[in-house]
Amino acid sequence: MAVVLLVIAHAILLGTILPVATSGQWFWMGLSGVVGLGIGDFGYFAALVAIGPRRSVLVMALSPIFASIGAYLMLGETIPTFAALGIAITLAGVIVVILEAEELSGEQPVTKKLRSYGIFFALTGAIGQGVGLVLSKKGIYLDPGVMLNPLSATLIRMILGASFVWTVAVVVGKLPELRRAMRSKEGMSNTAAGAFIGPFMGVTLSMVAVTYASAGVAQTLMSLMPVLIIPIVWILYKQRTSLRGILGAVIAVIGVAILFLT
Repeated sequence: MAVVLLVIAHAILLGTILPVATSGQWFWMGLSGVVGLGIGDFGYFAALVAIGPRRSVLVMALSPIFASIGAYLMLGETIPTFAALGIAITLAGVIVVILEAEELSGEQPVTKKLRSYGIFFALTGAIGQGVGLVLSKKGIYLDPGVMLNPLSATLIRMILGASFVWTVAVVVGKLPELRRAMRSKEGMSNTAAGAFIGPFMGVTLSMVAVTYASAGVAQTLMSLMPVLIIPIVWILYKQRTSLRGILGAVIAVIGVAILFLT
């Protein structure tokens, strides 16, 4: 669904159905799609099943650290001390919010073995998303003086990421389950809405972010989801967070303010 939306947007805004890019750009952006959107999301979703959303998101909050390490090793990016402080404060605020939500989540206890599997999957997701973002930046700036358009970068990522996901689905024999899932009108409509908001709008904007900011800072800002969702659930579902959760949100906002001052 996201590939179709991106192809339409690419044709309207840039005049071509497929991105005009070099073989090197296709390789690095495609690798980014496999690592970030394929392996990264597989790890995250597997963790959701094994240990639940709060525990999974808590581990996934480590993704900016992996993005920063990857950017240093692959791109030579260094984060100034003041910016590193902002990242640390932001992540601390996010963790406070997630831990507060954990107490109210009602999630069932899990066995030690299942917890170990879940943490492994979540770490795989965090590493995949962080490193995938770095690979994207490498692809965007691969050819000196020819920056790849963020929309083109997103479309390449999505094409290769989707190809990887469908290949895995075929290999492990999941096509019958997918066909059954596609018969659900409610499930397909929710998936379509999610495809528009997430892989289409969200991933495209993440490519804009990593184009103009360091990978570590961009990934940190994208890790604010548990904080940003507080007012949404407050308004829509009347679920009020505790003072501890609000404190975590304030800490995260302070960290973001420091990032913008660097």
